[in-house]
Amino acid sequence: MSQPTTGDGRQRAARPHVIVIGAGFAGLNAVKGLRKAGFRVSLIDRNLYSTFQPLLYQVATGGLNPGDVSYAIGGYTGKYGARYCRGLLTGIDPPAQRITLDGGRQLGYDYLVLASGVSASHFGIEGAEEYTYGLYTRRDAVALRDRFLADVEGLSEGPPDATLAITMVGGGATGVELAGTIAELRDTMLRETFPDVNSSRIKVRLVEMQPELLTPFDQKLRAYTRDQLVRRGVDVQLDTAIAEVTPDRVILKDGRDLRSDITVWTAGVAAPPEAKGWGLPQGRAGRIEIDPDLRVKGQSRVFAIGDIGLVTASPTPQLSQPAIQMGRFAAEQIRRIEAGQPTQTFRYHDKGQAATIGRRSAVIELAHGPDFRGTLAWLGWLALHLFYLLGGRNRISAIINLAWRYLSWGHGGTVIVGDEPSPAQRAEPAASRPGAQPGSPSRAISDRATAPAAPGAPGHDQSGQPAARSPAGP
Repeated sequence: MSQPTTGDGRQRAARPHVIVIGAGFAGLNAVKGLRKAGFRVSLIDRNLYSTFQPLLYQVATGGLNPGDVSYAIGGYTGKYGARYCRGLLTGIDPPAQRITLDGGRQLGYDYLVLASGVSASHFGIEGAEEYTYGLYTRRDAVALRDRFLADVEGLSEGPPDATLAITMVGGGATGVELAGTIAELRDTMLRETFPDVNSSRIKVRLVEMQPELLTPFDQKLRAYTRDQLVRRGVDVQLDTAIAEVTPDRVILKDGRDLRSDITVWTAGVAAPPEAKGWGLPQGRAGRIEIDPDLRVKGQSRVFAIGDIGLVTASPTPQLSQPAIQMGRFAAEQIRRIEAGQPTQTFRYHDKGQAATIGRRSAVIELAHGPDFRGTLAWLGWLALHLFYLLGGRNRISAIINLAWRYLSWGHGGTVIVGDEPSPAQRAEPAASRPGAQPGSPSRAISDRATAPAAPGAPGHDQSGQPAARSPAGP
């Protein structure tokens, strides 16, 4: 009896194996599109959970818990007949149809779908990688939240004339959302948690090298966005390029030197560093070059989708909707190849774009319809993102937390707090502030965290050292 063959005549096992790398919008939708298609599907990601990136800024500003934007990958794959494997892709051998994960583990595939996403691009600017925070992962959001609240606490304990300067680099959606929300926190909710910190002591700045914010949007929406940020007290600096970042400074190309205790980098993205070891053609920002059917150039069984994939003839926006559509499309092309049918050309169906600025302020630009701004756009933005959030528990929790944040507006309100950055976190960019000026609130917090406790303090012995705990202790 002859062995089953694929559409190109190759012999294979009865159930071809599809490996999907990455549990973002593109990867999850590829897995979903392959259900009940007769494939063995494996989803590989370095984390145990998938992160809903559009709401990370709410985690970073204490509006949502980290768990509200995370969903267990194993629970998702189980729903669609796939399996989850934890690991980081380090190598690809297309002739052998085999991949290598960190630790040396190897897996064979019939089809490989790369949907690993991207990481921050610092454009070679000196100090940017070492001294800025990103906002691309759940860890990034938690680290930024803890740093921000610790620095505000430093203001409450420091001299009455001390200030805290926060700089967002990049005027895209993430930079705008973060700047607007931090400015609102400063003027409303933080006064309840830190009543002795006057809001004027916290400076919020947004730096963008282009002449306008949210450049993909209509000009009227861009102007509205800037006006709303300025109304919230954000120092918006356009046509401003950065030359260097130091532990507590942002140095501009025009020679100006801006104080910045916390610098958040939202200015651009690039392929993750490990992509260089995959041996695939890379284009701008290290993204994998792909043909119109989303297969990697020169490869018949390797796809690259989402932010990591670059259709050189017609690049798609690096947004959630293109990633979702690419995931579904790649799944369909795998089905077609197995059926011996020709692949198709991917065409992105633009549904529009949206960005929020703060409470009751957002912009929505529909591809085939009117533009919206203000309260209606803000409510639409919230509804859209809650709809795409994975998991019923997550949706309910997010609704409760966001409702509490915005319904209690002007009447106290609270923020979700975490841990003060500890000595173990001193390697975190901008956490310990090596080289920062002595007056920096961040420096004061870090110095206090490493200083010995007073003799006899709770949890310490009479010498000021941590008291020994018994195995049964708390």
